[in-house]
Amino acid sequence: YPWGQEAFDKAKTENKLIFLSVGYSTCHWCHVMEEESFKSKEIGEIMNEHFICIKVDREERPDVDKVYMTFVQATSGGGGWPMSVWLTPDLKPFAGGTYFPPEDGVHRVGFRTVLLRIAEQWKENKDALLESSQRILEALRHTSEVRVQGQESPPPPKEVMDTCFQQLSRSYDEDYGGFSKSPKFPTPVNLNFLFTYWALHRTTPEGARALQMALHTLKMMAHGGIHDHIGQGFHRYSTDQHWHVPHFEKMLYDQGQLAAVYSRAFQISGDEFFADVVRDILLYVSRDLSDQAGGFYSAEDADSYPTTTSGEKREGAFCVWAAEELRALLPDPVKGATEGTTLGDVFMHHYGVEEAGNVDPTKDPHQELTGKNILIARYSTELTAARFGLEPGQLRALLQECQQRLSSARAQRPRPHLDTKMLAAWNGLMISGFAQAGAALAEQGYVSRAAQAAAFLRTHLFDPDSGRLLRSCYRGKDNSVEQSAVPIQGFLEDYVFVIQALFDLYEASLEQGWLEWALHLQHMQDKLFWDPKGFAYFSTEAGDPSLLLRLKDDQDGAEPTPNSVAVTNLLRAACYSGHMEWGEKAGRILAAFSERLQKIPITLPEMARATAVFHHTLKQVVICGDPQGGDTKEMLHCVRSVFSPNKVLMVADGDSAGFLYHQLPFLASLERKDGKATAYICSNFTCSLPVTSVQELRGMLSL
Repeated sequence: YPWGQEAFDKAKTENKLIFLSVGYSTCHWCHVMEEESFKSKEIGEIMNEHFICIKVDREERPDVDKVYMTFVQATSGGGGWPMSVWLTPDLKPFAGGTYFPPEDGVHRVGFRTVLLRIAEQWKENKDALLESSQRILEALRHTSEVRVQGQESPPPPKEVMDTCFQQLSRSYDEDYGGFSKSPKFPTPVNLNFLFTYWALHRTTPEGARALQMALHTLKMMAHGGIHDHIGQGFHRYSTDQHWHVPHFEKMLYDQGQLAAVYSRAFQISGDEFFADVVRDILLYVSRDLSDQAGGFYSAEDADSYPTTTSGEKREGAFCVWAAEELRALLPDPVKGATEGTTLGDVFMHHYGVEEAGNVDPTKDPHQELTGKNILIARYSTELTAARFGLEPGQLRALLQECQQRLSSARAQRPRPHLDTKMLAAWNGLMISGFAQAGAALAEQGYVSRAAQAAAFLRTHLFDPDSGRLLRSCYRGKDNSVEQSAVPIQGFLEDYVFVIQALFDLYEASLEQGWLEWALHLQHMQDKLFWDPKGFAYFSTEAGDPSLLLRLKDDQDGAEPTPNSVAVTNLLRAACYSGHMEWGEKAGRILAAFSERLQKIPITLPEMARATAVFHHTLKQVVICGDPQGGDTKEMLHCVRSVFSPNKVLMVADGDSAGFLYHQLPFLASLERKDGKATAYICSNFTCSLPVTSVQELRGMLSL
């Protein structure tokens, strides 16, 4: 059954326990458990006889997932997916775990045994089970509470920023970048923190180290096997220290955040290498994760059939190469290279290809990658060029030709499963990726793609009657967009990531309609999720009797926790609207998380970053001028090309009837100087002297 009243009623009527399985479309072990246990006739009969079985997609229902994951982590010390939880008929958890093999092994009890033992317990000791589940729930309520503790002021920003920097610095891998030995996740939240730390400490050794840590990590990731060198985009994480052997699924939320963070790396360094990675990510998303109506799909699976005649899927089959396959595809002699050199020789050297395969067997427990190669750029173009007596420019052209040829060959293979679910939150992250890339790289096409996706959200994932966001929609038959019979209402993360996207899109496009919608959604978010007693936002709205806990996430992970992003959103909303109570709300969120921010800010790097933005006050950069005028465009290009983490951009174009003039009356007093486009740097609506020189503006933005 899906999560819903029908299943709950049936459990109560038949006095049966509920077995809840939570997973997601691209989860490898979810599919393994499905094949081994849920499709087994014998195990299926046990499940149906003793339990009401419910299956939940955690991406559709993060609220359900979070409640029961909190339980599994608290009682077993670990967690993950598939998550397997047993509940009483009134939905209280009492036993749980993750993946279970079907039968008992040397080290693990099998799923069949667990089912029979739990069924027996329910029969023999029902009252004890019910009592235990109630105790567990009370303990969870107590331990998972995030609220303001007496003192109502935000924590000191310097202390929070310095502690977070030191904690990241200690966990940093000096050789390969990243912040653990293995597995290694991209974690854009860490890199965004380091960029902000650098911006506030540019002239200090700590600032220089923060920048070096972030840029080195981004370079190593881009060279690694976690980056798809043939099909573009990034896989979810690396199983090893070297960013070499990934878990091959590709998630939309990674592409969106990485496009934004590589755009910032380009702004800061001016290195085209980072701009090329941005283009690579956005090419992948435009081609493979885009719905024709404008939305973005959620993910591509890790597993696929190696050939059209294969009977069994293998992880990474779509992406890996045998050495002889590459030799056959790249046999051409290379002009100007040392005699006898083929395209295959050059390509295989550069990307670390070995005749027997280049995957460490310890990173391939199921022997799915034996004899295969995962491409990883082992050398700089200069070194590879020198090795074969070529010019670097010539080598780049050769590698590009090889990549195109391999891309065509790969297109003949069976593709991995595509999860065509479209989620408001993840679409928000991807809109931010396109909008920020469009602004930083001065690529109008990216801004247009962001606007197309935002229009898709307004059409398909927004209810104009209630003014509320919806969580998800789906690609239906004939490529139409479908909604489920009972639409899932948006969660806090949907509002937060969409509002952030709309602010980013306004700054990239200057279309005030996006700003207006963002402020409407911020009001709605406050109404649905704000905790007036303990401060900060709940992840879910009140009133759903099937949710036993209203939680506040307290950890930035693969995605930032919504309250972390909400702080900056509220500060931006205050700057664009003049509603200063939004700035006060931002401070209250920081106060609610104060203890955690002071002790272990490494668990909340995005919120730690926001403490600095809160303390330093956002600069309102106002450009007075015709948005189509050359001088205005030059100033806008300057603002967008400089990394300044504590600014908002707006254009006062003289349209006194416009939305911004209505929100911010002080704009009417700002005017062009000598008929030229003029910039003002304002703080709390008090403005600097007018600036007409791009050089002077650049200097002021860098302060």
